Amino acid sequence: MIQRRTLLKTGAAIAVGSPALVGFAQQSVTLKFHTFMAPQSHVYLNMHKAWMDKVTKDSGGRIKFEGYPAMQLGGGPPQLYDQAKDGVADIIWTLPGYTAGRFPRAEVFELPFIMNNADATSRAYWEYIHTVAQDEFKDVQTLALHVHGPGVFHMRDKLVRTADDLRGVKMRGPTRQATKLLGYLGATPVGMPLPQIPDALSKGVINGCTIPWEVVPSVKVQELTKHHSEFAPSVGALYTSVFIMAMNKAKYQSLPPDLKAIIDANSGMETSAWLGRVQQEGDIPGRESAAKRGNEIHVISGEEAKSFTSKAQLVEQEWVQDLDKRGFNGKQLLDTAKSLIEKYGKKA
Repeated sequence: MIQRRTLLKTGAAIAVGSPALVGFAQQSVTLKFHTFMAPQSHVYLNMHKAWMDKVTKDSGGRIKFEGYPAMQLGGGPPQLYDQAKDGVADIIWTLPGYTAGRFPRAEVFELPFIMNNADATSRAYWEYIHTVAQDEFKDVQTLALHVHGPGVFHMRDKLVRTADDLRGVKMRGPTRQATKLLGYLGATPVGMPLPQIPDALSKGVINGCTIPWEVVPSVKVQELTKHHSEFAPSVGALYTSVFIMAMNKAKYQSLPPDLKAIIDANSGMETSAWLGRVQQEGDIPGRESAAKRGNEIHVISGEEAKSFTSKAQLVEQEWVQDLDKRGFNGKQLLDTAKSLIEKYGKKA
C-alpha cells in the first residue's frame, strides 16, 4: 500500500511538471463580442470578425468568440460601454459619443477639420488617451481606439458648395461636435440613429445627412440622395467619430498569462491604426456606389472651404470652454491632440 501511494504521488508530480502533459490541461476561453453593427456590414465583417479570427488563430484556438452583432445581447448602443464595464458582454465596440458628454476629452478628435487620415488620427487618439486622459475609460480594459474616414455631405435636392447652402436645411447630425457646427452654419440639426436615415430622407424629415462614404451603401444613401460634397484633403475632414473596443476588466484579468499576452498583442496603437485604416478603405466602394448612379460629387476647397472652417473655430472655442468648466485645461488638450495628429501623419 505504501509503495502504491508513493507511485501515485510520483506520477502526480511528473504530470504537473511535464510540459507535454500540461498542454492537455491548457485553459481555453470563449468571449462574447457585442456591437450594434449589422452582421453583413463592412465594419463587422472586415474589422470585428477579422480581429476575432486573428485572435483565435494566434491563440491556437484557445480563445474563441461568440459574435453578437446588431445588439443581439440586448440593450441599445448607448449601453454598450456599461455592458463591458458590468460584464454583460466580454468585449464591445461602440462610439463613446452615444453617451454625449460622458467622455469629453475623447471628443477633441471629433472637432471639425481636426483629423487627417484615419490611420494617423487613430494613432494620435491612442497616444492622447494613454498620456493625457488615462482615466477617460478607466472602467474597462481598452483594446483599441480609432476613428473613421472623413465625413461627407449627402443631399436630396441641392448641392452644398458653401456654408450658405445649408441655411434652413434639415440635416442629420452625427456627433455632438458636428451637430454644433451644423447649427453654426445655419442648418437645422436633427438627431437620429443611423438606421433611421433612409426613412427620414425618403419622407423629407431631413434634407440631407453627414456620414462617411463607407456607411453610404449600408443605408442606401446613394439611392436616396443625388448630391455629395466632400472636402479636399488639404482642408481636412468635415468631421470624424471616435470608437472604442474594450473588454471587461475582470474577464481580462482572469485570463492565463499566455492568453492575456495574445489579447495584448492584438490591442494597442497598431491595432487602433489598423481598424481606422480598414474602415477608411471602405470609403472607396462607398463613393463608387454614388458615382455609378451618376450622382453629382463636388470637392470643396479654397474660398468655398473658408466659409466652413471659420465657423469651425467657434466649435473649438466652445469645446475648450466646456473642458475648462469641467476642471481640465481645454487649450492644452486641444494643442496636444493637434500635435499628435501632425506627428503621425500629414493630412490625407
